[in-house]
Amino acid sequence: MNIEIKKSKNPVNYQDAIKDLEHRLSLVFQNKEKELIWTLEHNEIYTGGTSYAENEILNNSINFVKTNRGGKITYHGPGQLICYFVIDLRNRKKDIRNFVCIIEKTIIQTLEQFNIKSFADRKNIGIWFDNKKETQKVAAIGIRVSKWIAYHGFSINIDNDLNKYKNIISCGIRDKGVTNLKSIINQDYNNLEQ
Repeated sequence: MNIEIKKSKNPVNYQDAIKDLEHRLSLVFQNKEKELIWTLEHNEIYTGGTSYAENEILNNSINFVKTNRGGKITYHGPGQLICYFVIDLRNRKKDIRNFVCIIEKTIIQTLEQFNIKSFADRKNIGIWFDNKKETQKVAAIGIRVSKWIAYHGFSINIDNDLNKYKNIISCGIRDKGVTNLKSIINQDYNNLEQ
């Protein structure tokens, strides 16, 4: 199992990134190219997965693209870490739920490095933070599996503009919020001062 690790320093256009992923998917399926893990940021865009609903868009003037990944509607933009991958599950355990659990555990363990306690929720996919007032999503997961090759990926909110989420019902979830690492760390710092 040979995996290429790629990091883009400049924002990548969403449609261009998806074209690259789908091209890599085809090559990995034919055993002509390495698997891929790719970290990047996108310019501002809203994406709707295979199960999003039109009524989850609250502002019709947003830059929106329908995509074939799993999940509902979300926002991507500067300050958000995107991790895309093309991983061949034919060479691993053919268990999509297990693969998602590995992603969840990886994000949770990464956030623990910043002293952030987070958790996965079976009813609401993603990684969550409880700030004692409400439960907030800090990372989203949206994948697609084609011929046992998983692609698309996850995003972690680092220092992105949380006001952008007011234009949508993020991930179709009405009763929970969205946060980022900067807000969590600032909140913890402010609590220490009090």
